[in-house]
Amino acid sequence: MENQTTITEFLLLGLSSNQHLQVFFFLMFLVIFLVTILGNAAIILATKIGSSLHSPMFFFLAHLAFVDICYSSVTVPKLLENLITQQKTISWEGCIAQIFFFFLIACTEVFILSAMAYDRYVAICDPLHYIVTMKKENCRQLVGASWTAGLFYALMNALPASNLQFCRDNTIDHYSCELPLLLVLSCSQTFTNYIVLLSTAFIFGFVSFLLTLISYIYIISNILKIRSTEGRHKAFSTCSSHLIVVGLFYISAFFRYMKPNSESLRDLDKLVSIQYSILTPMLNPLIYSLKNKDIKMALAKIFRKGNFVNKASLCSSFKLIT
Repeated sequence: MENQTTITEFLLLGLSSNQHLQVFFFLMFLVIFLVTILGNAAIILATKIGSSLHSPMFFFLAHLAFVDICYSSVTVPKLLENLITQQKTISWEGCIAQIFFFFLIACTEVFILSAMAYDRYVAICDPLHYIVTMKKENCRQLVGASWTAGLFYALMNALPASNLQFCRDNTIDHYSCELPLLLVLSCSQTFTNYIVLLSTAFIFGFVSFLLTLISYIYIISNILKIRSTEGRHKAFSTCSSHLIVVGLFYISAFFRYMKPNSESLRDLDKLVSIQYSILTPMLNPLIYSLKNKDIKMALAKIFRKGNFVNKASLCSSFKLIT
Protein backbone atom coordinates (compact mmCIF):
# COMPACT_ATOMS: atom_id res chain seq x y z
CA MET A 1 0.00 0.00 0.00
CA GLU A 2 1.34 3.43 -0.91
CA ASN A 3 2.45 5.46 2.05
CA GLN A 4 0.26 8.57 2.35
CA THR A 5 2.03 10.12 5.32
CA THR A 6 1.69 13.91 5.33
CA ILE A 7 3.65 14.55 8.52
CA THR A 8 7.39 14.22 7.87
CA GLU A 9 8.70 14.61 11.42
CA PHE A 10 7.63 14.24 15.04
CA LEU A 11 8.25 16.42 18.07
CA LEU A 12 9.64 14.56 21.09
CA LEU A 13 8.69 16.37 24.28
CA GLY A 14 11.31 14.47 26.24
CA LEU A 15 11.45 14.21 30.01
CA SER A 16 11.07 17.86 31.02
CA SER A 17 10.72 21.36 29.57
CA ASN A 18 12.81 22.84 32.40
CA GLN A 19 16.15 23.92 30.90
CA HIS A 20 18.11 23.35 34.13
CA LEU A 21 16.67 19.86 34.42
CA GLN A 22 17.58 19.20 30.79
CA VAL A 23 21.23 19.99 31.53
CA PHE A 24 21.09 17.65 34.51
CA PHE A 25 19.43 14.91 32.43
CA PHE A 26 22.02 15.35 29.69
CA LEU A 27 24.92 14.86 32.08
CA MET A 28 23.21 11.96 33.85
CA PHE A 29 22.32 10.05 30.68
CA LEU A 30 25.72 10.79 29.15
CA VAL A 31 27.39 9.15 32.16
CA ILE A 32 24.94 6.22 32.00
CA PHE A 33 25.61 5.77 28.28
CA LEU A 34 29.39 5.84 28.72
CA VAL A 35 29.21 3.39 31.63
CA THR A 36 26.99 1.13 29.51
CA ILE A 37 29.37 1.12 26.55
CA LEU A 38 32.54 0.72 28.63
CA GLY A 39 31.02 -1.82 31.03
CA ASN A 40 29.66 -4.09 28.31
CA ALA A 41 32.82 -3.71 26.21
CA ALA A 42 34.82 -4.76 29.28
CA ILE A 43 32.65 -7.87 29.65
CA ILE A 44 33.27 -8.80 25.98
CA LEU A 45 36.99 -8.15 26.38
CA ALA A 46 37.16 -10.18 29.60
CA THR A 47 35.43 -13.19 28.03
CA LYS A 48 37.87 -13.03 25.12
CA ILE A 49 41.07 -12.67 27.16
CA GLY A 50 40.21 -14.64 30.31
CA SER A 51 41.31 -18.25 29.83
CA SER A 52 38.68 -19.43 32.35
CA LEU A 53 35.88 -17.56 30.56
CA HIS A 54 35.66 -19.60 27.37
CA SER A 55 32.65 -21.64 28.50
CA PRO A 56 29.15 -21.43 26.95
CA MET A 57 27.90 -19.34 29.90
CA PHE A 58 30.38 -16.57 29.11
CA PHE A 59 29.80 -16.99 25.37
CA PHE A 60 26.16 -16.03 25.97
CA LEU A 61 27.19 -13.29 28.39
CA ALA A 62 29.42 -11.73 25.70
CA HIS A 63 26.49 -11.73 23.28
CA LEU A 64 24.23 -10.21 25.93
CA ALA A 65 26.81 -7.46 26.44
CA PHE A 66 26.92 -6.77 22.70
CA VAL A 67 23.10 -6.64 22.55
CA ASP A 68 23.06 -4.23 25.50
CA ILE A 69 25.47 -1.90 23.68
CA CYS A 70 23.13 -1.93 20.67
CA TYR A 71 20.07 -1.60 22.90
CA SER A 72 21.32 1.53 24.62
CA SER A 73 22.48 3.00 21.30
CA VAL A 74 18.95 2.88 19.85
CA THR A 75 17.53 5.58 22.12
CA VAL A 76 20.21 7.31 24.21
CA PRO A 77 22.17 9.16 21.46
CA LYS A 78 18.97 10.75 20.12
CA LEU A 79 17.91 11.61 23.67
CA LEU A 80 21.27 13.30 24.31
CA GLU A 81 21.06 15.20 21.02
CA ASN A 82 17.59 16.50 21.88
CA LEU A 83 18.70 17.58 25.34
CA ILE A 84 21.85 19.43 24.26
CA THR A 85 20.67 21.01 20.99
CA GLN A 86 17.04 21.64 21.92
CA GLN A 87 16.14 20.20 18.50
CA LYS A 88 13.48 17.82 19.74
CA THR A 89 12.36 16.55 16.36
CA ILE A 90 12.85 13.17 14.74
CA SER A 91 12.08 12.36 11.13
CA TRP A 92 9.28 9.96 10.22
CA GLU A 93 11.86 7.53 8.80
CA GLY A 94 13.99 7.88 11.92
CA CYS A 95 10.99 7.18 14.12
CA ILE A 96 10.10 3.97 12.25
CA ALA A 97 13.77 2.90 12.27
CA GLN A 98 13.98 3.50 16.01
CA ILE A 99 10.87 1.35 16.58
CA PHE A 100 12.25 -1.42 14.34
CA PHE A 101 15.66 -1.63 16.02
CA PHE A 102 14.17 -1.29 19.49
CA PHE A 103 11.89 -4.29 18.90
CA LEU A 104 14.67 -6.25 17.18
CA ILE A 105 17.16 -5.85 20.02
CA ALA A 106 14.67 -6.11 22.90
CA CYS A 107 13.28 -9.40 21.58
CA THR A 108 16.78 -10.73 20.89
CA GLU A 109 17.77 -9.90 24.47
CA VAL A 110 14.92 -11.83 26.08
CA PHE A 111 15.68 -14.94 24.02
CA ILE A 112 19.40 -14.72 24.83
CA LEU A 113 18.37 -14.57 28.49
CA SER A 114 16.33 -17.74 27.85
CA ALA A 115 19.38 -19.37 26.25
CA MET A 116 21.43 -18.45 29.32
CA ALA A 117 18.78 -20.03 31.55
CA TYR A 118 18.90 -23.20 29.45
CA ASP A 119 22.68 -23.23 29.75
CA ARG A 120 22.41 -23.08 33.57
CA TYR A 121 19.76 -25.82 33.48
CA VAL A 122 22.06 -28.19 31.58
CA ALA A 123 25.05 -27.32 33.78
CA ILE A 124 23.18 -28.02 37.03
CA CYS A 125 20.61 -30.66 36.06
CA ASP A 126 22.52 -32.64 33.41
CA PRO A 127 26.23 -31.94 34.00
CA LEU A 128 27.45 -35.22 32.49
CA HIS A 129 26.13 -34.23 29.05
CA TYR A 130 26.95 -30.52 29.36
CA ILE A 131 29.94 -30.50 26.98
CA VAL A 132 27.97 -32.33 24.28
CA THR A 133 24.70 -30.44 24.73
CA MET A 134 26.26 -26.99 24.92
CA LYS A 135 28.94 -27.38 22.28
CA LYS A 136 29.89 -24.22 20.40
CA GLU A 137 27.80 -25.02 17.34
CA ASN A 138 24.65 -25.41 19.45
CA CYS A 139 25.39 -22.16 21.30
CA ARG A 140 25.73 -20.30 18.02
CA GLN A 141 22.43 -21.77 16.83
CA LEU A 142 20.71 -20.54 20.01
CA VAL A 143 22.10 -17.03 19.50
CA GLY A 144 21.11 -17.13 15.82
CA ALA A 145 17.59 -18.22 16.75
CA SER A 146 17.41 -15.30 19.21
CA TRP A 147 18.28 -12.79 16.48
CA THR A 148 15.85 -14.46 14.08
CA ALA A 149 13.01 -14.19 16.61
CA GLY A 150 13.91 -10.53 17.15
CA LEU A 151 13.87 -9.86 13.41
CA PHE A 152 10.41 -11.42 12.99
CA TYR A 153 9.06 -9.48 15.98
CA ALA A 154 10.44 -6.18 14.63
CA LEU A 155 9.17 -6.75 11.08
CA MET A 156 5.68 -7.77 12.25
CA ASN A 157 5.27 -4.46 14.10
CA ALA A 158 7.40 -1.95 12.17
CA LEU A 159 6.17 -2.78 8.66
CA PRO A 160 2.46 -2.15 9.44
CA ALA A 161 3.48 1.04 11.27
CA SER A 162 5.24 2.31 8.14
CA ASN A 163 1.88 2.39 6.33
CA LEU A 164 0.13 4.57 8.91
CA GLN A 165 -1.06 8.04 7.95
CA PHE A 166 -0.34 11.05 10.18
CA CYS A 167 -2.29 14.19 9.36
CA ARG A 168 -2.96 15.93 12.66
CA ASP A 169 -0.82 16.08 15.80
CA ASN A 170 2.87 15.19 15.54
CA THR A 171 3.75 15.60 19.25
CA ILE A 172 5.04 12.53 21.11
CA ASP A 173 5.06 12.94 24.88
CA HIS A 174 8.17 10.84 25.34
CA TYR A 175 11.94 10.91 24.80
CA SER A 176 11.87 8.30 22.00
CA CYS A 177 9.50 6.85 19.42
CA GLU A 178 7.45 4.06 20.96
CA LEU A 179 4.83 2.29 18.89
CA PRO A 180 1.90 2.65 21.34
CA LEU A 181 2.39 6.43 21.36
CA LEU A 182 2.71 6.55 17.57
CA LEU A 183 -0.56 4.65 17.13
CA VAL A 184 -2.39 7.26 19.23
CA LEU A 185 -1.30 10.01 16.82
CA SER A 186 -2.28 8.23 13.62
CA CYS A 187 -5.42 9.19 11.71
CA SER A 188 -5.51 5.70 10.18
CA GLN A 189 -7.43 2.75 11.55
CA THR A 190 -5.02 1.32 14.13
CA PHE A 191 -7.06 -1.53 15.62
CA THR A 192 -5.10 -4.15 13.65
CA ASN A 193 -1.80 -2.58 14.73
CA TYR A 194 -2.85 -2.76 18.38
CA ILE A 195 -3.85 -6.41 18.00
CA VAL A 196 -0.55 -7.28 16.31
CA LEU A 197 1.44 -5.38 18.95
CA LEU A 198 -0.30 -6.98 21.91
CA SER A 199 -0.41 -10.48 20.44
CA THR A 200 3.25 -10.51 19.34
CA ALA A 201 4.41 -8.98 22.63
CA PHE A 202 2.46 -11.63 24.52
CA ILE A 203 3.55 -14.56 22.31
CA PHE A 204 7.25 -13.72 22.05
CA GLY A 205 7.42 -12.50 25.63
CA PHE A 206 5.48 -15.46 27.00
CA VAL A 207 7.52 -18.03 25.05
CA SER A 208 10.85 -16.60 26.21
CA PHE A 209 9.60 -16.17 29.77
CA LEU A 210 8.18 -19.70 29.83
CA LEU A 211 11.48 -21.18 28.62
CA THR A 212 13.32 -19.27 31.34
CA LEU A 213 10.76 -20.18 34.01
CA ILE A 214 10.79 -23.91 33.19
CA SER A 215 14.59 -23.93 33.22
CA TYR A 216 14.69 -22.34 36.66
CA ILE A 217 11.96 -24.57 38.09
CA TYR A 218 14.19 -27.55 37.28
CA ILE A 219 17.30 -25.71 38.46
CA ILE A 220 15.82 -24.75 41.84
CA SER A 221 14.33 -28.21 42.40
CA ASN A 222 17.76 -29.75 41.79
CA ILE A 223 19.53 -27.20 43.97
CA LEU A 224 17.20 -27.98 46.87
CA LYS A 225 18.24 -31.64 46.63
CA ILE A 226 21.87 -30.71 47.32
CA ARG A 227 22.60 -31.78 50.88
CA SER A 228 25.46 -29.46 51.76
CA THR A 229 24.68 -25.83 52.58
CA GLU A 230 27.86 -24.73 50.83
CA GLY A 231 26.88 -26.59 47.66
CA ARG A 232 23.41 -25.01 47.59
CA HIS A 233 24.88 -21.58 48.19
CA LYS A 234 27.38 -22.00 45.35
CA ALA A 235 24.68 -23.22 42.95
CA PHE A 236 22.32 -20.35 43.83
CA SER A 237 25.18 -17.87 43.51
CA THR A 238 25.84 -18.88 39.88
CA CYS A 239 22.18 -18.24 39.01
CA SER A 240 21.28 -15.24 41.16
CA SER A 241 22.78 -12.60 38.85
CA HIS A 242 20.85 -14.00 35.89
CA LEU A 243 17.61 -14.01 37.89
CA ILE A 244 18.14 -10.35 38.87
CA VAL A 245 18.68 -9.33 35.22
CA VAL A 246 15.65 -11.33 34.03
CA GLY A 247 13.45 -9.86 36.75
CA LEU A 248 14.46 -6.25 36.03
CA PHE A 249 13.82 -6.62 32.31
CA TYR A 250 10.59 -8.61 32.28
CA ILE A 251 8.77 -6.74 35.03
CA SER A 252 9.37 -3.29 33.54
CA ALA A 253 8.80 -4.34 29.90
CA PHE A 254 5.59 -6.24 30.60
CA PHE A 255 4.24 -3.33 32.64
CA ARG A 256 4.92 -0.91 29.78
CA TYR A 257 3.56 -2.93 26.86
CA MET A 258 0.80 -5.04 28.37
CA LYS A 259 -1.18 -2.22 29.99
CA PRO A 260 -3.57 0.25 28.30
CA ASN A 261 -2.32 3.71 27.33
CA SER A 262 -3.26 6.38 29.84
CA GLU A 263 -2.47 10.09 29.98
CA SER A 264 -2.43 9.97 33.79
CA LEU A 265 0.32 7.33 33.73
CA ARG A 266 2.48 8.96 31.03
CA ASP A 267 5.20 10.10 33.46
CA LEU A 268 5.26 6.63 35.00
CA ASP A 269 5.59 5.15 31.51
CA LYS A 270 8.69 7.28 30.95
CA LEU A 271 10.26 6.10 34.19
CA VAL A 272 9.52 2.47 33.40
CA SER A 273 10.90 2.78 29.86
CA ILE A 274 14.08 4.35 31.28
CA GLN A 275 14.44 1.24 33.43
CA TYR A 276 14.26 -1.34 30.64
CA SER A 277 15.82 0.62 27.75
CA ILE A 278 18.53 2.70 29.46
CA LEU A 279 19.28 1.46 32.98
CA THR A 280 19.09 -2.30 32.38
CA PRO A 281 21.87 -2.29 29.70
CA MET A 282 24.05 -0.39 32.18
CA LEU A 283 23.20 -2.61 35.17
CA ASN A 284 23.73 -5.95 33.41
CA PRO A 285 27.56 -5.81 33.30
CA LEU A 286 27.68 -4.41 36.84
CA ILE A 287 25.46 -7.20 38.17
CA TYR A 288 27.38 -9.95 36.39
CA SER A 289 30.83 -8.57 37.23
CA LEU A 290 29.97 -8.08 40.91
CA LYS A 291 28.36 -11.51 41.26
CA ASN A 292 30.93 -13.54 39.31
CA LYS A 293 34.40 -14.18 40.70
CA ASP A 294 35.85 -15.21 37.31
CA ILE A 295 34.67 -11.97 35.68
CA LYS A 296 36.14 -9.89 38.50
CA MET A 297 39.49 -11.70 38.25
CA ALA A 298 39.59 -11.31 34.47
CA LEU A 299 38.77 -7.60 34.65
CA ALA A 300 41.38 -7.06 37.36
CA LYS A 301 43.95 -8.80 35.17
CA ILE A 302 43.02 -6.58 32.20
CA PHE A 303 43.36 -3.37 34.21
CA ARG A 304 46.65 -4.47 35.74
CA LYS A 305 48.17 -5.18 32.34
CA GLY A 306 46.66 -2.08 30.73
CA ASN A 307 44.87 -4.15 28.09
CA PHE A 308 41.69 -2.20 28.59
CA VAL A 309 43.08 0.75 26.63
CA ASN A 310 44.63 -1.39 23.93
CA LYS A 311 42.49 -0.62 20.92
CA ALA A 312 43.61 -3.64 18.95
CA SER A 313 42.63 -6.01 21.77
CA LEU A 314 39.24 -4.34 22.11
CA CYS A 315 38.50 -4.67 18.39
CA SER A 316 39.62 -8.29 18.25
CA SER A 317 37.41 -9.18 21.21
CA PHE A 318 34.32 -8.45 19.14
CA LYS A 319 35.24 -11.45 16.98
CA LEU A 320 33.77 -13.54 19.80
CA ILE A 321 30.26 -12.52 18.82
CA THR A 322 30.58 -13.39 15.14
